Amino acid sequence: MQQGMALGHYFFERLGRGEAVPARVVSSPLLRCVATARLAAQRLGLPVETDERLLEIAHGTWEGRYRDELAVNDPERYRTWREDPAHVEFDGGETLTDVLARWRSFAAGIATHDEPLLIVTHDAVVRCALVDLEGRPLDDFWRTRVENGAFALLARERGALRVSRECVHDHLDGIRADVTTQAL
Repeated sequence: MQQGMALGHYFFERLGRGEAVPARVVSSPLLRCVATARLAAQRLGLPVETDERLLEIAHGTWEGRYRDELAVNDPERYRTWREDPAHVEFDGGETLTDVLARWRSFAAGIATHDEPLLIVTHDAVVRCALVDLEGRPLDDFWRTRVENGAFALLARERGALRVSRECVHDHLDGIRADVTTQAL
């Protein structure tokens, strides 16, 4: 929640300096993203739109479990998830290919819009977006830099999106989350 508040303040300060700020805020419908999106949107005087294509990857039977537990209880799949994530299938869940398809569908809908947009989503979606926009394979999923409350800047060039900056976290000074203690 602190990270969401910091994000809202960051964009509000930019607005006060006359810099470009989001004209729309689109979020995953999950509460943790909507709460962050609302904090930023309220500061900017914007509504929050939700889009199911921005949902976190469905981890199936892994949902809500922590890394340490999975490493012990499902070691082979956990090792594959960490070393070869593009080839993991979660029981009752999705694959990264599924998440990538959702991202591409969403991106196709925003690529032609000119207004700045704040997209609030989850790390798996962000990672899939970054590798996709950089033309990299899903095998590079873990090579992207992503952390809670940080953001990536995307730019439009000739109708296509590209990554301008990855993992912007300047606004999180002193409140960066310890990703090693989080759930998947």
